[in-house]
Amino acid sequence: MRKLFVLASALVLTLGVKAQDPHFSQFFASPLTLNPAFTGKFNGTWRLAANHRDQWPSIPKAYVTSSASVDFGIMKNKIPETDVFGVGISGLTDASANSILKLNYGSASMSYHRALDEDGYNTIGAGFQATYSSLNLDITKLQFEDMLTQNGFTGTTSDLITNGANQNYFDVNAGLLYSGSSNGINNYYLGVSMYHINRPKVSFKDKNWFLAGRVTVHGGGSFPVGEQFTLHSSIIHQIQNKASETTLGAAIAANLNQDQDNPTSVYLGTWMRFNDAIVPYIGLEFGGMRIGASYDLNISSLKAATNTRGGSEISLIYIKQPAENKGIPCPKF
Repeated sequence: MRKLFVLASALVLTLGVKAQDPHFSQFFASPLTLNPAFTGKFNGTWRLAANHRDQWPSIPKAYVTSSASVDFGIMKNKIPETDVFGVGISGLTDASANSILKLNYGSASMSYHRALDEDGYNTIGAGFQATYSSLNLDITKLQFEDMLTQNGFTGTTSDLITNGANQNYFDVNAGLLYSGSSNGINNYYLGVSMYHINRPKVSFKDKNWFLAGRVTVHGGGSFPVGEQFTLHSSIIHQIQNKASETTLGAAIAANLNQDQDNPTSVYLGTWMRFNDAIVPYIGLEFGGMRIGASYDLNISSLKAATNTRGGSEISLIYIKQPAENKGIPCPKF
C-alpha cells in the first residue's frame, strides 16, 4: 500500500502538473513565498526567514519542503523616509514521493511601498519576482504496469519520459499589499498575489502541460490586548487550477519583558485549514528572532490513512534592528 501511494503521488504530480504548489501552514512566516510585495516590508535593517515542513510523516518522505529568504530596504537616503524600496532573494526545495520528484528554485524580488499619509502608517505597495526553477524526475524509482510480464518483472517499460527527466523553466510572480495602522501601534494588512503569471510549460512527456497560475488573497493584523498581550491574526485563501484552500487563525503573544522595541514574547495559537487540518502553533521571540513550531492534525477523509498526522513544521525569522527604530507599524504575521 505504501509503495502504491508513493507511485500514485508521483504520477499525479509529474504527469498532470495540476497539483498545488508547495505551501506552508505557517504561511505568515514565509513572506516571499506568500507575496512578492512583502519584500522589504518590515521594521528593521534586513530580514532572514527559513521554513521546513515534513508532511504526512506516517508515509516516510511523502513531501518534504524547505525554504529560505533574505530581504532588505535600499536607497533609503534617496526616497521619502516613509516609503520603502525593498529587494530580496529566496530559494525553495521540495521533494515528493521519497524524492522521486524534486523541485528547486531560486528567486529575486523587489517591491516599492508608497506612504499614503505623512506619518507612513498607511502604505500601498507592489512587488515583482523572477524565478528560475528546476524539476527533476528520478525515473529509476518509478514502476509501471507493463514492467510485470508473464516472464516476471522486466524493469523496462514502453511508457517513456520523452522530454527528459529534467525540466527547467522561468517564472514570473507579482503582488499588491496594503498595510495600515490607526494609532501607530496596531497594524492590519490586505494583499493579493499571483504566481506563475507566464504559465511556464512543464512536461516530461509529449503532451503540453502548463503550470497553472496560483492566486492568493491574504490578510491579517496585530492588535494590543492590554499592556502585556498582543493578538496576531491572519487568513489566506488561494486557488490553483481546480484546487483551493482557506486557512485562518490567531495567536496571542505575551510580552515577558515589557519591552516594545525588543520584546521577549511567547506565542500560543491555532490555525485551521478548512476541511483539512487543525494547526496548533507555539512560538518564542527574543533578540529580534522568532522561532515557531506547528503540527497539522488531519481532519479530512485522509485521517484514517495518516493516523490523523498531517505534518510538522518549523519556522525562523530574524530581523536586524537599526540603532534608531523609527517605529512605523509593519505586518508581522
